Amino acid sequence: MDVPSNIFLIGPMGAGKSTIGRRLATALGKVFLDADQALEERTGVEIPLIFELEGEAGFRKRESEMLARLVMREGVVLATGGGVVLSAQNRAHLAERGFVIYLDAPIDLLVARVARDRHRPLMQTVDPEATMREIMRIRDPLYRESAAIVVRSTHRSSRFVVREILQRIEAL
Repeated sequence: MDVPSNIFLIGPMGAGKSTIGRRLATALGKVFLDADQALEERTGVEIPLIFELEGEAGFRKRESEMLARLVMREGVVLATGGGVVLSAQNRAHLAERGFVIYLDAPIDLLVARVARDRHRPLMQTVDPEATMREIMRIRDPLYRESAAIVVRSTHRSSRFVVREILQRIEAL
């Protein structure tokens, strides 16, 4: 199988990018990186605090700086933050440096996974489902435009999703 050097997972919060990314990296013998975790390690604070102190714009700036560093690595599977595609520059970095996979999932599943997670600042709203619908209205076209392939991440186990990704890469 001719596997791309770098694989970047994009998609909304709750789609399983980190879980699937870890399994995929193991299956391919690559290093797994999580952009949000790397950002927290670099800043020494959790993402909700960055949002609180700097707002979404400040967070997005830091996210872009971290992405620019991470995509320069070789032999990685990178789980990106859900909003990374909002920046045209980020989308260009992803396209130039690796193979991009969009992990798509139904809104009801995404909401069920993240609605009560205090680590998700954008979901701290009165109506998490409406918030997720609006997020996806904006981001879904960007995810699709950015991705080489789209893989549906539903109630299937991460093992089955990884198997599908491997089959799809092999078929290219």
